[in-house]
Amino acid sequence: MDAPDPLDLIDIDALLSDEERQIRGLARRWVTDRILPDVDEWYERGEFPARELAKELGQLGFLGAQLPDIGGLAAVAYGLVELELEAGDSGLRSFVSVTSALAMFAIHTFGSDEQKAEWLPRMQAGEAIGCFGLSEPDSGSDPGSMRTFAKRDGDDWILSGNKMWITNGSVSDVAIVWANTDDGIRGFVVPCDSPGFSAPDIHKKLSLRASVTSELVMDEVRLPAGAMLPEVKGLRGPLTCLNEARFGIIWGVMGAARSCFASALNYAKTRIQFDRPIGSFQLVQKKLADMSLELNKGTLLAYHLGRMKEAGRLLPQHVSLGKLNNTRAALEIARTSRGIHGANGITLEYPIMRHMTNLESVITYEGTEEVHTLVIGETLTGLRAFT
Repeated sequence: MDAPDPLDLIDIDALLSDEERQIRGLARRWVTDRILPDVDEWYERGEFPARELAKELGQLGFLGAQLPDIGGLAAVAYGLVELELEAGDSGLRSFVSVTSALAMFAIHTFGSDEQKAEWLPRMQAGEAIGCFGLSEPDSGSDPGSMRTFAKRDGDDWILSGNKMWITNGSVSDVAIVWANTDDGIRGFVVPCDSPGFSAPDIHKKLSLRASVTSELVMDEVRLPAGAMLPEVKGLRGPLTCLNEARFGIIWGVMGAARSCFASALNYAKTRIQFDRPIGSFQLVQKKLADMSLELNKGTLLAYHLGRMKEAGRLLPQHVSLGKLNNTRAALEIARTSRGIHGANGITLEYPIMRHMTNLESVITYEGTEEVHTLVIGETLTGLRAFT
């Protein structure tokens, strides 16, 4: 019997089908060859070559990969792709998640036939990029308090408001924007070249630097009647989309965690202090063992939730549990790994600090740690604690 793989100590790989391993291998090779050689420089400069990568991701079949009749990947295969992308960088996985699980998913699930025909083929090919406008400067965890408003003007809509912390904003061709109307909250498919629409970038970020983050500003943007997503009304629309994207996060952060753990394990075996590798000391071995436990548990949880999703049994509460556990675990693995690397851990010579600062954003966006804690609390007690 072969010795266990240090990066897969409980042999989760054996649970996967040959097709799932092949898809994972495709994603891993592309990240290794295309992303890892350059991502540290992108991060340091605060750049992300969105247009170039979008077309490559489209050719690989990774945009809209989880959508029926488009990519058609089952949940675990899709999750494995997200894991490998985030092993490269959280910004890369965010780019794909926002395009696939927020913008494309919204159009695919709630859009008209005309909206689907206009946007989905182009987005799948990476020829058009999408973003998702829900959060506002004063409305984050409480999206129901949004101030963006769409009012009727004859057959048209006039859309005004601001959205904040929008991944892909300034490089997008289309924005899914959620707004209040006289008939409740509705979603709109907004071409980004519409008069009155702008997307200034947010600068001076210390997290997700290899990612485009923008504000969306809508100053009386005139939209035709057909711009509204016809198949959903109320917060159910954006929250359903967020639940789809959170599933990808559950997998993705385990990729960042694996990258940090692999770096720490290698460093512990090669860094010599007191004439010995630091991995020979008990305290370092304890840290490595603890990280391995959390990495394997988190990946197994992602796998289990993926199989539940494939069986149609995955509930939003399950996704909250997965997002809360795995973002916490990944961030703790990154922090522990940074400690093992000592002062070297703060440099871009190693991936640790880049992943750690990215994960500080991932644990906050698409539902903060506190919000997912209260979702689980309500599930356990039947008592709502949000208000």
